[in-house]
Amino acid sequence: MKSLLLTVTLFILVTGLHAQDDLPFLSEDKNVSGIWYRKVMVSDRNITEQKSHVEEFPFVVRALEKGNMLVTMVFMFEEECEQVKFVLEKTKKPGQYSAFWGAKLMYIYELPVMDHYIFYSECRFLEQKVYMGELIGKDPTENHEALEEFKKFAQQKGFPPENIIVPEQRGLGHDDI
Repeated sequence: MKSLLLTVTLFILVTGLHAQDDLPFLSEDKNVSGIWYRKVMVSDRNITEQKSHVEEFPFVVRALEKGNMLVTMVFMFEEECEQVKFVLEKTKKPGQYSAFWGAKLMYIYELPVMDHYIFYSECRFLEQKVYMGELIGKDPTENHEALEEFKKFAQQKGFPPENIIVPEQRGLGHDDI
């Protein structure tokens, strides 16, 4: 009887863990180079208090060799536009990338909605871990189907729904990135 209970418990645990990541990782043959928009973001920390009005600029991803990617982002810092570039290095784990000397681990999930992905990241800051999820897309307009998929993902990962932020999109000319 105990072995049956143990078997059932293990089956439920494995099924539950599998359900957390039921979206496929970015496939090896996908090229995600181009201009992207961060449409929605969520964190395990309440960042809505710090950012009552969030503006997002498009960012550029360029494919490099060995599956690595160069990311160029623009953001506002003290009322001025700042640009940052960093490399997402492909790790041995499927769908996983590393940046900033391993301080940030990112998983890229493909959504069933065309040209939409979820970036799920774990960042280490001063001995603390911060988890974030971001819905990105090729088009700045809202996509209800992608938003619903993102909300399901956020719920599966345990993010509080009140921490979901929909930023205002700001455009840049291609020469600005």
